[in-house]
Amino acid sequence: MVARQFVLRHDGDEFPIDYDTDHGLEILKLQIFSLTSVEPDDQQILAEDERQLVDEGTDLNALSDKLKLVSITEAKDISKPSASQEISDEELARLLQAEEEALLLQQFSAVDNGEQFMIRVEPYVKQVLMYESPVRQEAARKTVPVDELEEKALVSLAKEGNFNPSKDERDHSFLLQLLFWFKQSFRWVNAPPCDKCGHETSNIGMGAPLPSEIEYGGSRVEIYRCNRCSSITRFPRYNDPLKLVETRRGRCGEWANCFTLYCRAFGYDARMILDLTDHVWTECYSQVHGRWMHLDPCEGTYDNPLLYEKGWGKKLNYVIGISKDGVHDVTRRYTRKWHEVLSRRIIATESAASSVLSSITRQRRSNYSAEALSILTDRDQRELEELEKASYLKPDTELSLPGRQSGSVEWRKSRSELGLAETEALGLSSCPVRKCVDAHVSAIYDSFSLLLSQLSDEHASGDRIIDVMEVFKKFLLDIKSQPFKKRESSLDLKPFEISEKMKECIKRLLGALSLKGQWGDDREIRVTVTGNPVNSSLALPVALDLVDEVINSYKNKVYLKDGLTFPRPNRLCSGMVIASGEQLPVGIATSAFEGTRANKWEEPNGAKGCWLIYKVPNGQKCDLESYDLMSANDVPERDPMDWVLEASSDGGSSWTVIDRQGSQLFESRFLHKSFKIGTRFVADTFRFRVLSVRDPNSQPRFQIGSIDLYAAPNSYPSEKNSL
Repeated sequence: MVARQFVLRHDGDEFPIDYDTDHGLEILKLQIFSLTSVEPDDQQILAEDERQLVDEGTDLNALSDKLKLVSITEAKDISKPSASQEISDEELARLLQAEEEALLLQQFSAVDNGEQFMIRVEPYVKQVLMYESPVRQEAARKTVPVDELEEKALVSLAKEGNFNPSKDERDHSFLLQLLFWFKQSFRWVNAPPCDKCGHETSNIGMGAPLPSEIEYGGSRVEIYRCNRCSSITRFPRYNDPLKLVETRRGRCGEWANCFTLYCRAFGYDARMILDLTDHVWTECYSQVHGRWMHLDPCEGTYDNPLLYEKGWGKKLNYVIGISKDGVHDVTRRYTRKWHEVLSRRIIATESAASSVLSSITRQRRSNYSAEALSILTDRDQRELEELEKASYLKPDTELSLPGRQSGSVEWRKSRSELGLAETEALGLSSCPVRKCVDAHVSAIYDSFSLLLSQLSDEHASGDRIIDVMEVFKKFLLDIKSQPFKKRESSLDLKPFEISEKMKECIKRLLGALSLKGQWGDDREIRVTVTGNPVNSSLALPVALDLVDEVINSYKNKVYLKDGLTFPRPNRLCSGMVIASGEQLPVGIATSAFEGTRANKWEEPNGAKGCWLIYKVPNGQKCDLESYDLMSANDVPERDPMDWVLEASSDGGSSWTVIDRQGSQLFESRFLHKSFKIGTRFVADTFRFRVLSVRDPNSQPRFQIGSIDLYAAPNSYPSEKNSL
């Protein structure tokens, strides 16, 4: 830890900053944002004495104490160090020399003039043409819960603050949800279970295919014997994706084969990616990014092309993209060691391989119109420029990528694809500043708190409150199950006497869920969605988990502890969050503020220390009264055990400890614990600093299901930002 005191100049003002350089540039930018309101992405920080722009590669310990926030125009006139991924002229010269030597060696090592290369690639050209079959596409579409994936896609965009996405953004998000759905619905097969008794089997060799298997491309059939009953089980390796849509099982060949069909079935420009070191996956053209995007259905990951070389430790040679429009060598996208890859490309010379691919592509496009050819040619040229640039970028040494996750550990070990230790590398990421899209959570907490308070005022017993909550739960489950764009259901309150005040509470609750109700004479409310249906999609899971929590609390008589109830009003929302780390894509820092059991913040290296900073929105300050933590879904060893909560009134320049907890145990999953603030402090920024998890020696991770911060009454505006 190195404590520094900087003086930042901006627009004629000077701002003192107390800073721990171990926290890195992102936190410095967050502090500057709190002082100047200049967004972190728009900041250009100049070390005045050195006339140097500060970036991720800058040694913050060595800088002078005089900093200046400069405009983009000013920044262009300052000599900035090369970006971390760019390489020096000397390094480029060395790489070019290494490539020349590899190409020279290739002339003597290449097997032939392209015939073997053609033999390896050509069968996949016929394979991808199957994806254009209307019958196969329709069969694939019928198996997909389209409405559910559309809803999830829109919800994922809404969580980023995008409630009115463009068509390209919707399509891009739907593709990712299709990938996640496929990952859950397709089954990986190391050895198939016994057809007779369902127990484990062992491979005993290959068998002759049956006519019914050959019909769907199952010319290779693996034979397995049951370890218990000795029955024989056949495992045909089907190539026809029509059959795979039915069986939904296989290894990477079947996974990529079937998933690429699904992509084409929903209109995406897709191609199968053939890695000649024995793997296959998919690429789709993203209109949002304006480029081809990597998707691996086996791993459930996307846009992560260095996964194989850096994560799995693969020694790549040829990576070929194959589609109905042609065939392209995309190896450069997947490597930062191009000169090393060249030395392993000995199936054919570069010119021979290029000639083979060009010939296939010309053949595939022979009947295309001039307009279609022009579009494809332009796209090919942009991709070529992108790939040539990518192969000369420096690998990001801070990026940690996982080894292979699909398949048994023994099988992955045999292929040398485990990468780093299983506990060390699971998609780490540097963490950007994010905004919490959680105003609906606070509105739901407020409205349920008001409803429970009114029930208490009307002297409802605990059993009566449970009955009311059970009715709400049934209603919430029913309306959540409806198509999200046209949700409607009935809230049956006939068993209860409903006062006018209670009606107002229920009306407010429905409003918090973006629903509206029409009261009938028999105390039954006809409820429909109102406004943007995505708002209800965000809110309903929050309400369901909350109702479950309330029911369990009243059944176990633990609804009141130290004067703190759950839920309660005055929950902070819509703040800016940054953390020491996060797990992409589902364990990001803002997941802790989404109010549901389905998500969590996960810090891959946080077991022995990590932090999260929350900045109150709109420059407001509040007096924090209490906070709740909820344990996550699994692995109790990752629960927080020792932590401190700190507050700052100057945007994070200085901190005061307002609560400290030690030896805390979460005895069950999804357990809420409430804590009163020990030292009251009016602040605009809070830092949750974890000192240790429950068992920091068992694995390196930290996780928390939810974090809720509550302001003292009248210290925080009661109006919540509407969605």
